[in-house]
Amino acid sequence: MSGALPPAPPPLRWMRCARLGLHLLWGMTTVACAYPFLNDAVRLWLKRRWSRQLLDILGIRLAGHPRGMARGREEALAPGILFIANHVSWLDIFALNAVRPMAFVAKSEVRGWPLAGWLAANTDTLFLRRGQRGQTHAINRRIAELLAAGKDVAIFPEGTTTDGSVVLPFHGALLQPAIDGRHPIRPVSIAYCDADGRRSAAPAYAGDTSFGACLAAILACRSLSVRLRPTPPLAPPGVAAGADRRALAASARSAIAYALGMAAEAPAAADAGGYGGKRGLSEAPPGPAAGALPRPCADTRGRT
Repeated sequence: MSGALPPAPPPLRWMRCARLGLHLLWGMTTVACAYPFLNDAVRLWLKRRWSRQLLDILGIRLAGHPRGMARGREEALAPGILFIANHVSWLDIFALNAVRPMAFVAKSEVRGWPLAGWLAANTDTLFLRRGQRGQTHAINRRIAELLAAGKDVAIFPEGTTTDGSVVLPFHGALLQPAIDGRHPIRPVSIAYCDADGRRSAAPAYAGDTSFGACLAAILACRSLSVRLRPTPPLAPPGVAAGADRRALAASARSAIAYALGMAAEAPAAADAGGYGGKRGLSEAPPGPAAGALPRPCADTRGRT
């Protein structure tokens, strides 16, 4: 195995930081000035291109070939899908958008982030206030409207971020619109890897890590890749009216954990409606040994 790459030199970090600032301003200008006059297809194309460019600026390669996600491919699913993913970083949204643009459910605190919060609020992000069950009902109504209109929605049912080495129990409340409308549910695993194909914690926005510290850790990496691995969809007739959302949440978590090489079985899923913020590995439930499970950073060559 090759040795770990040295950190990115300061000039490269500053260049990335400057390009990131300009990219955010360009995104805000596009959304403010062009979005009102564009149809949905063009908006989705712009969102996908902008997200890919963001990853490029940060030196993050979109690895692998997530079949069944990208639009316009023979094996792709039709729009109107509820995507479920594990949650590691603020980059997760852009990694998913870089393959298949979609709406997201995020905690309400994201709205207050400088620049990024404004962009999120104006690009199909639904904000959920933690610990308010009435808010969950309102968000579910909006998710149902988007799915019925043939738009994709992504949720992070752990309700928090981790360092990427564990998948927490899934909350099932936000799965209800897909169950009621009999829309496909597609789990997707997210893993960040270094140049040697090992799991990287640099992008993790978990525990007491501030946004600035997380961004600095990403900028300091010479090379990173993000691997999206969709698992088989939970689709009609599997998703039928009256289906148990707790069981579906547990099945989705189990599929994602397996794809990440962590565990073949999942603990019982939670069902609270709130998104809980950031959480560290020490608070996660223990799981069985991975054994010969898939390696999340294996075969990170190529790009979608």
